[in-house]
Amino acid sequence: MDKLALYIESLVFASPDPISLNEISEALQKFSGEEYTDDLLAVYMDQIRQRYLDDEDQFKELVQLSGGYQFMTKPEFSGLIQAHLKNVTRKKLSRSAMETLAVIAYKQPVTKPEIERIRGVGCDYQIQKLLEKEYVSITGRADSPGKPILYSTSNKFMDHFGLRSIQDLPMMKEIITSDTEIGTDPVEVIPDHFEEQTNEDGNSTSQPDSEE
Repeated sequence: MDKLALYIESLVFASPDPISLNEISEALQKFSGEEYTDDLLAVYMDQIRQRYLDDEDQFKELVQLSGGYQFMTKPEFSGLIQAHLKNVTRKKLSRSAMETLAVIAYKQPVTKPEIERIRGVGCDYQIQKLLEKEYVSITGRADSPGKPILYSTSNKFMDHFGLRSIQDLPMMKEIITSDTEIGTDPVEVIPDHFEEQTNEDGNSTSQPDSEE
């Protein structure tokens, strides 16, 4: 096998997050003193990806996520891994947190008052939890009275749900209307793609969010 391909694979394998072509190029240059173009590295990435896809004895594949590359298990092993994760995962996001996350994902960048208007409940606690778990990040302030903070999903969110970009989000079953007011029934905002991440009892609340 080409030595450069092995170097590239080792960088992808060792990186805890998706690694970009630019990061790979910088690491290779510091290591060997040679420069590699993104076009050349992209060709190698395609070759590596195809080799793992063609090898039926391999459990992993090379995928492109969040503007970078990462090794992940092949889809046919997802059921086994999910069964394992259900046994070892102690705490999942609650349904109310998932609803808040879904609103942010589909309406981003979005302010807290907008999230609360759509959901019909207070969201301070859930937004804080999503920030702590790094699924959401602060991306600025809105040009409206009070300059409220704008929230968007993070690269960790895209990695977790296997998305290359926000455009890869699944289509929602129900359209969120703009006339939902605080105090009305909460709008269902969790598409099928998110359902497996909710807590086991699947309960939601009509009170301000205060616990997971």
